[in-house]
Amino acid sequence: MSVTQEAPRKRTAYIALGSNMGDRIGWIEKACNEMDARGIRVKRTSSLWETEPMYVLDQDRFVNGACEVETTLEPLELLDTLQDIEKSLGRKKLIDKGPRNIDLDILLYDNIQFDHERLRIPHIGIAEREFVLRPLAELIPDKPIDPSRPWRLTADYLDALPPSKTPLTTMTPLSSHHPPIQALNPSRKTHVMAILNMTPDSFSDGDLHATTGADDTTARLKETIAGFLDAGATMIDIGGQSTAPGTPEVPLAEELARVLPAVRLVREELATRTRPVLVSVDTYRAAVAEAAVTAGADIVNDVSGGSMDPAMLPTVARLGATVCLMHMRGTPATMNSLAEYPPEEGGLIGGIARELVARVRAAEDAGVRRWRIVLDPGLGFAKVGPQNVDVLRHLEELRNWPGLQGLPWLVGSSRKSFIGRVTGVPTPKERIWGTAATVAAAVQGGADVVRVHDVREMAQVVAMADAIWRY
Repeated sequence: MSVTQEAPRKRTAYIALGSNMGDRIGWIEKACNEMDARGIRVKRTSSLWETEPMYVLDQDRFVNGACEVETTLEPLELLDTLQDIEKSLGRKKLIDKGPRNIDLDILLYDNIQFDHERLRIPHIGIAEREFVLRPLAELIPDKPIDPSRPWRLTADYLDALPPSKTPLTTMTPLSSHHPPIQALNPSRKTHVMAILNMTPDSFSDGDLHATTGADDTTARLKETIAGFLDAGATMIDIGGQSTAPGTPEVPLAEELARVLPAVRLVREELATRTRPVLVSVDTYRAAVAEAAVTAGADIVNDVSGGSMDPAMLPTVARLGATVCLMHMRGTPATMNSLAEYPPEEGGLIGGIARELVARVRAAEDAGVRRWRIVLDPGLGFAKVGPQNVDVLRHLEELRNWPGLQGLPWLVGSSRKSFIGRVTGVPTPKERIWGTAATVAAAVQGGADVVRVHDVREMAQVVAMADAIWRY
């Protein structure tokens, strides 16, 4: 007689993540990867939040977060596995609630109460700890914490806490050699992202840097890169495929041939300098993103928000790279015909926000950690004329939209056609003054990165705008 064995039941649990030693974000990412490797599937993550220490105050600031996991382990088995992960990552507990490179705690497990000398669920300290409640409220704001009090939700516990003396801020890692973006820190500095188009057909600077391998072209490119760095760029965005309407898609091999030499040249130039600068690759192809990150790129900047290549988001997740998800409808060839945002569907801002929330969820479903996501409202992409001005007016509203709070924003307005229509300047290269106004507006609205062609001029605009609005 054959006996059929039931598959282990899958349970949902919520795990607190914390670190205040060494590469704090790196330790948390290693712990999440280790959970995945051991069959504890990390389904979603909160943002990462920098917080002051609690209880033992004489120690460094913490990075805290939370994740939703799927597991077949029973509570004590899950605890044993998490503690073994901590041990494998070198955690040594010298002082209770003291410094540690990694801390993994079970907060909730399905909808049960569990009381054991080693483990209590719900975790006993949830209600008093903002550094636990805030990331947990990102994941399950409308879920009760205590099954015996189902009317009191996670968001209710968070709202009941007194305001912190030092407001918490999210942290978005960019690379191992550069500080993370702190999108809720009111005194943060705005990044200046220099545009390096390696295409012959970009609307503003086509054929300026397109390479054929000639020595004079390479020398000119090196000079451009050095100029960007000297002018104050903190990021360089390298693209090998124009996204201007009507531009044909280039073969994959050609895009790779345009992008990879430029990534390597930037890395060579950076090796001679002490100030760290980030390298971004502007592509909607997963194969280009992977090759560029392997060659030294830090960030993947996808104008389609991961929608044009189904392999993009899983690839970014596997690489562990930070990704910028831009709002766009359709493709560069069709986007301008898709610029209607009916009032009954939330209008322009509501439409952008709702569709970006969907892209964030798609990224999370593919395994991208929430703390690795940057957003872009997509000026000029499925937005025409005055709609772009409206986006700049309402950038703060987008930043505060439910489901998007705490994420950093990139704004790319440089030399675009809506500036030409407003200012009456038909030539893109001559739209410096109009671009300057949009860059200042982006900083006022809360942008963390501005993507520009005229680096020296816009770096000065950013410095002044930061002095006015970031203090």
